[in-house]
Amino acid sequence: MNSVWKDLLGRYPQLEVCLPAIEQTFDLLVATYERGGKLLLCGNGGSASDAAHIVGELMKGFLQKRPLPSVFRRTMKERNPALPESLLDQLQGALPAIDLGESLALGTAFSNDVNPEYVYAQQVLGLGRENDTLIGISTSGNAANVVAAMHVAKGIGMCTIALTGKDGGQIARIADVAIVVPSNETFQIQELHLPIYHALCIALETRFFG
Repeated sequence: MNSVWKDLLGRYPQLEVCLPAIEQTFDLLVATYERGGKLLLCGNGGSASDAAHIVGELMKGFLQKRPLPSVFRRTMKERNPALPESLLDQLQGALPAIDLGESLALGTAFSNDVNPEYVYAQQVLGLGRENDTLIGISTSGNAANVVAAMHVAKGIGMCTIALTGKDGGQIARIADVAIVVPSNETFQIQELHLPIYHALCIALETRFFG
């Protein structure tokens, strides 16, 4: 067993039932990044905060420093000789990820002009490409705006991942992979989501920067 998963289950043994889906999610995300894709994420309330949290762990160093590879640094300097070495020293390797909940102007404009249930779906349509993946986070699995986003992502040809609880809800039935944590209480579902996505971020960082 992967040491990251072993550590996760050592601290949260109740998540063993989720391990096959966690491993499938990791494989999907590795494939997404290897083919040059990016990750889109969406959720509401605490799940929106989780989406932002995941982006923060992927877009900069999490447990590692992630210095830029020397070949990449050299290429950047060749393209822009004025690029300061001190700036390159501070930049870190990133795994592209976008939190759809952070687009305040677009989100409020679309909600005002059209239908607020489709605000994430509109962003998936505008940003998503066939090589990309969407993670929809919903403790019930039935958040209407997340459900709509998942449907559009599937229509584009994107991979879809559900992070949910209870019986999985609608997004679990739509998604290519669904991580359904064993709880029916919203706050407990959220508490179990965090160690799962931390483990995934650690595993991805090790895979691409370790």
